[in-house]
Amino acid sequence: MLDRLAVHELIHRWWFVFDEGQFDVWPELLTEDVHITSRSDTGKSPYEEFIASDNQGREQVIAWQRKHREAAGYPLRHNASNVHIERVDGDDISVVSYMYATNITEGQVTPIAGGVVRCVVRSDGAAYRLAQLHIVLDTHAVAFTER
Repeated sequence: MLDRLAVHELIHRWWFVFDEGQFDVWPELLTEDVHITSRSDTGKSPYEEFIASDNQGREQVIAWQRKHREAAGYPLRHNASNVHIERVDGDDISVVSYMYATNITEGQVTPIAGGVVRCVVRSDGAAYRLAQLHIVLDTHAVAFTER
């Protein structure tokens, strides 16, 4: 039986422990075969080299994510909003949300990134874990009819 609250909690917990650098918690939130990608919507942002990733497997994902997190400042705050389940296929639950990240610049909260996150949460019977996480950050605006 699908536990929608547990799915939402996993998404929110991932961003919290990522921001706080709780590296010891990360393995329990990811499947062994986890696949995480990140990029900008154009693939050409000035910071593309910093954000672009395509990693498969828990070890590779954690290594890249840790390096990425350690290179970013603190505090860093990722916020997931409009989290909702798109479909359920057996033990795989497809979830989509917006993500908005901030940090502190000159004593002020500063928006640094926003975008769409698509993920697959998988139940192994004992827990829900992230099996896929695909992040596309917004960097280019167009008319709605041109998207």
